[in-house]
Amino acid sequence: MMSSSFNVFRVGISFVMMCIFYKSAVDALPELSPQKFFSTLQPGKATLAYFCQADSPSTSVFLEELNEAVKPLQDYGISVAKVNCVTEETSRYCGKEKDLMKAYLFRGNILLREFPTDTLFDVNAIIAHVLFALLFNEVKYINTLGDLQNIENALKGKTNIAFSYVRAIGTPEHRAVMEAAFVYGTTYQFVLTTEIAILESIGTEDIEYAHFYFFHCKPVSDLTQQCRRTLMEQPLTTLNIHRFIKTMEAPLLTEVAEDPQQVSTVHLQLGLPLVFIVSRQATYEADRTTAEWVAWRLLGKAGVLLLLRDSLEVDIPEHANVIFKRAEEGMPVEFLVLHDIDLIISRVESNTHMKETQEYEDNDMEGPDMDIQDDEVAETVYRDRKRQLPLELTVELTEETFNATVTASDSLVLFYAGWQAVSMAFLQSYVDVAVKLKGTSTLLLTRVNCADWSYVCTKQNVTDFPVVKMYKEGENPVSYAGMLGTEELLKFIQLNRISCPVNITSVQGAEEFLSGELYKDLITYSRVSVLGLFSPTMTTAKEEFTEAGKHLKGCVITGVYSEEDVLILSDKHAVTLPALLLARHQEGKIESIPLANAHVQDIVQIITNALLETFPEITVENLPTYLRLKKPLLILFSDGSINPQHKKAILTLVKEKHLDSLTPCWLNIKNTPVGRGILQVYFDALPPLPLLVVVNLHSGGQVFAFPSDQAVSEQNLLLWLKKVEAGLESPITILPAQEWKPPLPAYDFLSMMDAAASQHPPKKIPECMKETDVQENDGEQPEEKSAIRNEPTGTLRIKHWSRSNWFGEAKKSFAYDNKEL
Repeated sequence: MMSSSFNVFRVGISFVMMCIFYKSAVDALPELSPQKFFSTLQPGKATLAYFCQADSPSTSVFLEELNEAVKPLQDYGISVAKVNCVTEETSRYCGKEKDLMKAYLFRGNILLREFPTDTLFDVNAIIAHVLFALLFNEVKYINTLGDLQNIENALKGKTNIAFSYVRAIGTPEHRAVMEAAFVYGTTYQFVLTTEIAILESIGTEDIEYAHFYFFHCKPVSDLTQQCRRTLMEQPLTTLNIHRFIKTMEAPLLTEVAEDPQQVSTVHLQLGLPLVFIVSRQATYEADRTTAEWVAWRLLGKAGVLLLLRDSLEVDIPEHANVIFKRAEEGMPVEFLVLHDIDLIISRVESNTHMKETQEYEDNDMEGPDMDIQDDEVAETVYRDRKRQLPLELTVELTEETFNATVTASDSLVLFYAGWQAVSMAFLQSYVDVAVKLKGTSTLLLTRVNCADWSYVCTKQNVTDFPVVKMYKEGENPVSYAGMLGTEELLKFIQLNRISCPVNITSVQGAEEFLSGELYKDLITYSRVSVLGLFSPTMTTAKEEFTEAGKHLKGCVITGVYSEEDVLILSDKHAVTLPALLLARHQEGKIESIPLANAHVQDIVQIITNALLETFPEITVENLPTYLRLKKPLLILFSDGSINPQHKKAILTLVKEKHLDSLTPCWLNIKNTPVGRGILQVYFDALPPLPLLVVVNLHSGGQVFAFPSDQAVSEQNLLLWLKKVEAGLESPITILPAQEWKPPLPAYDFLSMMDAAASQHPPKKIPECMKETDVQENDGEQPEEKSAIRNEPTGTLRIKHWSRSNWFGEAKKSFAYDNKEL
């Protein structure tokens, strides 16, 4: 799946759980006997142990600090234990007194390192030393300038270096570096030193404090050329290092041709401002050179973009050549006239100084815990960072190979950004699909890293990440707009094996199509088949249906029948032409729907609604689809399979049209554990199940519960619903109309999605959309270019989290009226 349980709609379930907060209990330091301790050691798992005979004043301070380190080390998968030496058991670690002045680090039952307790003087020292010992391959410690030069020369053209100087091993700064290395150590080569002489040789004037540098060695092709170096000017903390590295991974310069107020990049998400260098066509080359120079000067401090005035519909003051956008939400952009690069740099640095001063003054005020990682997607990528993906099953494309590859064979292309968490998470799902299709499909799965080949991505109309497009000979590319998970993407691929709509030429073929026999290997991916019936003279209606079928390609199997004997089918199913026949294969039913005067959008909506289940099981993945209906939810919560009598009662009311104003559904808390948390919000304590509730999410936020002392029958349920509608029932709770915001402003998903949605108004055609001819678009739009630190250049307009119009609509359904589920 991303796994399939993992996808961008994990963000959505956060909306459901927005009023559920908890605080994990602090794990105490476990105390074990030697025999018990060694029996608990697991192969490959790291454990820090302290052996002692009895508590004494000399060890009490160390034990307090060790206890403080339990939870942080557990977050890195490292266990901590206090082993009480007893006379009944013998151990070489419980022998001489000097052995009791050490802590021991094991991997499995193998001793890796022993630490004198006086070096583990506080919680920072404990964590720093332990991670340093475990990350000996990821972090190189150097003593001389020659060591640094050797590492730098060896890595030119291969990977970048994260170099840090700390005053001593075991300091808070050392811990911050080790924690950063734990996350990014497989991506960059970390180099650490405590030698002031090395820091002085780099040219740093202030050597009193810890320093962190990013060496840009990967773009260097000339071994005689020195790696460009960027200094992190903020204090050396884990959060600052994380933010700094994120800015190093982002594109150096991005070209845009849109309203600066609507532009969002990773810099804004990290609390950094944006600087737009305004360019005209006549001075483009000079402006781009200036923008690149400014971008290098402001790397790590601000994002720099080249704004193409000639392609912009928004009015900009005639003499303004620089636009400054603060990271604070709601702040208007500033139009400036600055003719010196140093003035631009000074403008950014003065803003940064003012912000840091304000943060210092507000330091004592109560606020959110900034050490909490609020980005669940990034957290998942971090957790799976050591997972080895079989990338050899996909072909990596470049500017030189892209066109030749997609024209030579049917290809699926993933456009992603290596610095973006969502892209890297979806890459796992993409590779999972490649594994499932290995040896069974002629479709070539490929990928393009837009961080390296942004020009390719812009040429293909890619403006957000990740994007999947299917290329087939003689057809326009088709964009995938479904869930970012393995199963949905696999469904899209399999259903695209056939052209839609399929042209059926005989009544027997139509019957096989409706029964599922014609494409029985695809029935598992499309539980509904749609057949359009038209007389030979109904050319306009047939064209409307054909266009709708193309829009829904990859989502559902569609076919068309317009032969002379079409009346045989229309008479059999008692429908007037033109019409649709909807074959529901699981239920073995065929429904008929007239299509008189129906246009493309109407047909698409009819088919889309037909794909919805009458009484669905609500899951994290399908909840947004049903919330889009904007009806109150009638939810039957169960702790396992649904009671057949309850299901029969609800389906009876559905059939009799009594529930048209509601969305009836059920939720199995065993399959969707978040349902347990939802019920606790409604009832404080988890009530007995099964339980029926009505949630009026879109108007008022009232939650009503069906009386637990009544049987769930058609009569009782209908009477209760009438009382609810008449206002005769009291709600058990009213969901507050409060806006959900994460504790870390840098990852405010809502503002990012709202910004993207405002630029791309929702269209009527949901989920599966056919792409216009990108070659024609290329001819209509001016060519854009972008630089990424001396790597292959191209264009990219950054619009984060704008997954699709469908996703934008789903998000709005989650946040509709600022209510909780």
